[in-house]
Amino acid sequence: MTRTVYLKEILEDEKMIKRRIVQNNFSGVLITFISSLVVVPLVLILFYLLVNGISSINLDFIMNLPKPVGESGGGIFNAIAGSLIIVAVALVLSVPLAVLGGIYLSEYPDSKTAELVRFSNDILQGTPSIVIGIFAWVLVVVPMGHFSAFSGSVALGVMVIPLVLKATEETLKRIPSELREAAAAMGVPYHRVILKVVVPTGLKGIVNGILLGATRISGETAPLLFTAFGSPFMNVNAGKPMSSLPLVIYNYATSPYDEWHKMAWGASLLLIIAVFGINMLARIFVSKKGGR
Repeated sequence: MTRTVYLKEILEDEKMIKRRIVQNNFSGVLITFISSLVVVPLVLILFYLLVNGISSINLDFIMNLPKPVGESGGGIFNAIAGSLIIVAVALVLSVPLAVLGGIYLSEYPDSKTAELVRFSNDILQGTPSIVIGIFAWVLVVVPMGHFSAFSGSVALGVMVIPLVLKATEETLKRIPSELREAAAAMGVPYHRVILKVVVPTGLKGIVNGILLGATRISGETAPLLFTAFGSPFMNVNAGKPMSSLPLVIYNYATSPYDEWHKMAWGASLLLIIAVFGINMLARIFVSKKGGR
């Protein structure tokens, strides 16, 4: 009798194992299918962009300035330089504030101020970019009396803050408290514990948040329509209107000229390549240098 019961238990265990194997295989197939629903459209978009834009990219396209309507050729050097300047100034304005806010939220998570900051950050993260552009227009453009690259950087900087702040908070929250306690036990002042122990340990996550913010704003067009406005000339003065890749893509894509449509495809592909390349290089650098 005991042997019969034992054999039944073995058979039931085998059936259960087979059922779990079937469920595991089904789950794997389902996850792969769902993932493909996201990956396949992205690959198709990139392929379509590559097919239409690769013919426009050459040295003249990258190094020359735009030509007047009716003339063939020309480039987008002013837009490339403008994008670099606007994004760089936006990061300079926003990253220090966002990192400090993330440090505060991770160190004092239960304070009233932290709750208010976290709630405001969530609202800001869900605010449409065009609303932020109008805000920057009222805050900077109207008092200055003219459009400028600086006002565009202010708008993009506001968009960066919630991403970097959230990434900094979540990264520093995962750092073991034993590291802080060990540094404090050695007599290290609290501010040096944060600067020398906590932040360097979470550097990888912080930089990834900054990269996410930079790539987020690199393709924004709506805020720049109200702020930087664009310019067909080469300009490095942040106090004046300045062109950028998103503005060039928008203006050329909505124009009635086939030559400009071709340049819009090339600028779009160039923007994708630049964002992808910067992300890859920065992640490689961070993986070697940060987060130890």
